[in-house]
Amino acid sequence: MALLQLSKVSRELRGTIALDGSKSISNRALIALALAGEKPTNWLSNLSTSKDTQTLVRLLEQKGSTFDAGDAGTTFRFLTAFLASQPGEQLLTGSERMLNRPVGPLVEALRELGADIQFLGKEGFPPLKIGEMMSRTRRIQVRADVSSQFLSALLLMGPYLPEGLELAPEGPLVSRPYLEMTLGIMRHFGASVDWKGESIIIEPGQYTPRPLVIESDWSAASYWYAMAAFSEDLDLTLQGLQQSSWQGDSVLANMMQRFDIQTVFEGNTLHLKKMGGISRPLFEKDFLECPDLAQTLAVVCAGLGTTGVFSGLETLSIKETDRIGALKTELAKVGVSFAKLPARFSKKSPEKILYSLDGKADLSETPRFATYGDHRMAMAFAAFAMLGPLKIENPEVVSKSYPQFWEHLKLVGFEVVYSH
Repeated sequence: MALLQLSKVSRELRGTIALDGSKSISNRALIALALAGEKPTNWLSNLSTSKDTQTLVRLLEQKGSTFDAGDAGTTFRFLTAFLASQPGEQLLTGSERMLNRPVGPLVEALRELGADIQFLGKEGFPPLKIGEMMSRTRRIQVRADVSSQFLSALLLMGPYLPEGLELAPEGPLVSRPYLEMTLGIMRHFGASVDWKGESIIIEPGQYTPRPLVIESDWSAASYWYAMAAFSEDLDLTLQGLQQSSWQGDSVLANMMQRFDIQTVFEGNTLHLKKMGGISRPLFEKDFLECPDLAQTLAVVCAGLGTTGVFSGLETLSIKETDRIGALKTELAKVGVSFAKLPARFSKKSPEKILYSLDGKADLSETPRFATYGDHRMAMAFAAFAMLGPLKIENPEVVSKSYPQFWEHLKLVGFEVVYSH
């Protein structure tokens, strides 16, 4: 097992980091341009170098009929809809973890639209056999409480359906900003899109290729904000981020003011500085619209000894790992508890499941953190190295979304040592 030892001699955080392009924007733009019959990389700048995005590029360019998405969830879900709109018969599969991630609601919706898709293993899960589509209907209802990626996959193919698409999300809508991002990218490439009341209406047509400079990744920026929260001397510049963003995780800038971090925007660059205040003793947040920030903020609260009350974590158990269970186990290694609160604590909003975070991280004995094949576990917990030496198992998992992460840490003074 690969092991990374991470440490820093001081709590100074100074330098300039050029962040990679957003994986979420990259993958949506790739699908839109592929549907237009274009070589996507001819039109996109600052394309994400993440493993997920590079996997999608490779699969969109391949000639065979078997598509292996590995552990790339977005790639698998977007390809399910994309391949359903293509001629011929294809097989779509993935890693062992992917074969245990549900895809049933997306397949059911595609079947309603006329897709020919069969489950080759367990019902509702990959792998999939995908045949040619015979259009049946324009309007469908889709569960909105499992993954916004299901809805985005359907929306992206909408213009290429004979009558377009009228999509009505059912139930609580998770990660709405990701749907707004999808619609923004579709409009950029000329799609006719209208969100009327409870329905999203896509007119039939086609995408028109246009250049797109992809904004850097706000999810990746979150790990730098965590390190900034733990710093004593801060002057950090992050390149490629905009104040007006398609990415829902851009709420991070306002969120981190509670932890004394000021964000100063200058064009496509932002600067992180201390505000000179005091962090609040309690942090409450509903992560329904920004679930990828939950692990980072849990680490921030733990490092500062801030009591946290988290909700909106319903989708975390079907990510790369059961992130709720992983947080509970790994935070316990530094003396911090992360636990589900009894239902009586949710009286004001009984539909919400609340989790409490209590304690202040103790790194005096060099903790060793497992990553569970989850890139966000590795990068979120790496921020603790501002407070003391630590070890990260299987550090290569960061390649899924931020391949340069460990090299970037070296640029600002972290000592990074690999061993086995």
